[in-house]
Amino acid sequence: MDFMKALRAAWRERNSLLCVGLDPDPARLPSSLAGKPRAVFEFCREIVDATADLVCAFKPQIAYFAACRAEDQLEALIEYIHIQHSGTPVILDAKRGDIGSTASRYAEEAFARYRADAITVNPYMGWDSVEPYLMWEGRGVILLCRTSNPGGGDFQNLDLGNGEKLYERVARLASGSWNATGNCALVVGATFPDELARVRALVGDMPLLVPGIGAQGGDIAATVSAGQTSDGLGLMINSSRAILYAGEGNGGNFADAARRAALDTRAAINTCRGASVSPLFRG
Repeated sequence: MDFMKALRAAWRERNSLLCVGLDPDPARLPSSLAGKPRAVFEFCREIVDATADLVCAFKPQIAYFAACRAEDQLEALIEYIHIQHSGTPVILDAKRGDIGSTASRYAEEAFARYRADAITVNPYMGWDSVEPYLMWEGRGVILLCRTSNPGGGDFQNLDLGNGEKLYERVARLASGSWNATGNCALVVGATFPDELARVRALVGDMPLLVPGIGAQGGDIAATVSAGQTSDGLGLMINSSRAILYAGEGNGGNFADAARRAALDTRAAINTCRGASVSPLFRG
């Protein structure tokens, strides 16, 4: 699967900028899965089946699987998505960053072992730490730029001495000399809409993965206004916990609750996209 082609197709065919993050916390799984040896896979599979027609991508976070020794379930989950929901891009959220020889192994892990369509990468070790991922034809490389966490600005907002911020330099490189294959994208948090607008101005139509709505409190209207492209696309707006655990504590079907939350989130996003979205998909 070519990540960029699949993403553009999903944006249009599903009329959705919603990305659902898959962050399975064993302590928050429903009681119906308690004690099952593949509980993490079964939980994520139900979420995927309930929301696949509503999303432009899924984003499993590798740490949630590795921490409970469920890497084999992550492999099975990505394979399941590719088979049962063909055309849905899978972003492995790993935020890898290391010297070139090690980066090449991380790339092999993401793209050969897990068969992810894209991976998040920390670019702050420079070009040689990013290049190995770009050698995998058709795979997306999504570079951290202005992250959604409160401490992200400690370094990312540093002035380089000419009025340019560090995150702006990353955006320029990612959309310029580093993007010879056309497979780069950026992570920019919904919690910083001014920076999101600045990145959009710098990178043109490059896709942006935007975490921070839902549990982190990012505003959907501000995110869409700051980050969408002229055709109302260009964003993968991620929501994880607010969708995964929408049914937590109410005793209902967790997959049905997740679907309702995904429907509501997609509708809120599409309402903010305005005239670029078919009336059939608004609200």
